[in-house]
Amino acid sequence: MTTPNHDPGLFHLQNIFETDHSVRDAPSDDFIQAMRERFPTEREFDAMLTRKMQHRHHPRRPATNLKDFASYIDAFLKAHVQGDFEVSRLRWMTGGGSKIQLAFELNWHDPEQGRVSTELVIRMEPQESLNATSRMRESQLIRAFAKTLPVPRVYWVDAEGKWFPEPSLIYAFATGVTKPKAVEGRISGVGNDFGTRLRPLLGPQFVAHLAAIHTFDYSSSDFSAFDIPRLGTSDSALWQLNRARRIWEEDRAEDLPIMEIASNWLERNLPLLDTVSVLHGDYRAGNFLFDEDTGKITAWLDWERGYLGDRHRDLAWITTPLFGNYDEDRTTFLVSGLVPLDDFYEQYELASGLKVDAKRLRYYRIMNSFQLIASVLGTGYRVARLGRSHQDILLSWIEGAAYQISEDLRVAILEEGL
Repeated sequence: MTTPNHDPGLFHLQNIFETDHSVRDAPSDDFIQAMRERFPTEREFDAMLTRKMQHRHHPRRPATNLKDFASYIDAFLKAHVQGDFEVSRLRWMTGGGSKIQLAFELNWHDPEQGRVSTELVIRMEPQESLNATSRMRESQLIRAFAKTLPVPRVYWVDAEGKWFPEPSLIYAFATGVTKPKAVEGRISGVGNDFGTRLRPLLGPQFVAHLAAIHTFDYSSSDFSAFDIPRLGTSDSALWQLNRARRIWEEDRAEDLPIMEIASNWLERNLPLLDTVSVLHGDYRAGNFLFDEDTGKITAWLDWERGYLGDRHRDLAWITTPLFGNYDEDRTTFLVSGLVPLDDFYEQYELASGLKVDAKRLRYYRIMNSFQLIASVLGTGYRVARLGRSHQDILLSWIEGAAYQISEDLRVAILEEGL
């Protein structure tokens, strides 16, 4: 693959941008196809991003109310549940920056349990999301780990948005909290302070569960919505890089020279894959629930970014300073507010039997910064500008983080050498 600076197809795209800056607001079929050809990635990611762009010209949809959702749920259950049923306590759920979530109670005949009352959650894409991801992939990941990790039971998937306005996942309501009740909440759980009592209880589970994910035998479950990268190749890294490149080019509002520099550097330094691991994709505080009294993790959530690839991407994400904090003495950095950084790597290697490669870790830190900028300064801007999400204010707010991440990205590339 040639680098962006030497790709003749890119000059064609630049000409499109120069003559019509609204192309990203209402992309043409030619533009969409040019993006697909320029940045080939996993087939399911390609399908999600293509769907996003094809739907972007659709009129802005009015906010869906509970009455509308009740009718969607009723129609869906009539098609998927045998016998009579009753839906009650339908309500909005708070939290999350990219998906619409509601909870409800279903009184029905469960084929596995008989007549029961089940607490359920609907997880649905907004009209356009900060992360265009697959509910089918998310459901396959959660189902795969049903006997390995605390995860909610998946009941149904509306993968194409046939019954609901957008693709949706319905799974069991999980109990627990994302932070101690006495601690001030942080957006999406970033920077949660777990305190001296909970850290030694949650920390070992945090590491052990990650090791279980990375060593999971994916061939034992249905991963049909995933592409499997070849060992000894750069497939995995290139697919992820192209996904982020495509997001940036489809959504950005401005030129940001560091993104072109980073894109070229990342392509020149693609690492080879030594082990195919399952990745959670967003493994951190805020995405697990726990029982505050016992300190036991009760559920791992938000698997939407998961894929099969290099474990170092997860490791680099987890240890990002943005997602952690310091101890009471302000001297020791705690990964996700739970485990001292040096201890984290040591405990991970012991639990997983896998080595941490410092060079690949640095590569994926740069990759993660690139992806974050593409999401928050590209997609976050575009979605908020077009008013196509329920979290417009949040998306606008997080754009500001992109500039600090850009500076971190610049320094990291200089340290590695251009």
